[in-house]
Amino acid sequence: MNLSKTGSLTEDTAQEIAIGALTFISSEPEQLGRFLSLAGIGPEEIRSAAAEPGFLAGVLEFLMQDEQLLLSYTEGAGIRPTMIAAAHLKLAGGVDYFAQH
Repeated sequence: MNLSKTGSLTEDTAQEIAIGALTFISSEPEQLGRFLSLAGIGPEEIRSAAAEPGFLAGVLEFLMQDEQLLLSYTEGAGIRPTMIAAAHLKLAGGVDYFAQH
């Protein structure tokens, strides 16, 4: 995991964590359905939505709203749950993805 000289996450590492989370969510149809419903997009729109600012932060926000889902992902990914919050903070930049859609 790439940390900057100050010990904080790099933008690239935060994106890697969020993409891993999206992949994890996508592997669980019920969770994917919930996520897409909250994001206001269909399955065919994931790729284009992922390019929008705030989308990856929205993925992490979704994950943080469900402790069991969060712990399941972080355990499988071999990262601390606090890394999700750090990555979210790095990617959010003050943007709430779900409030925009």
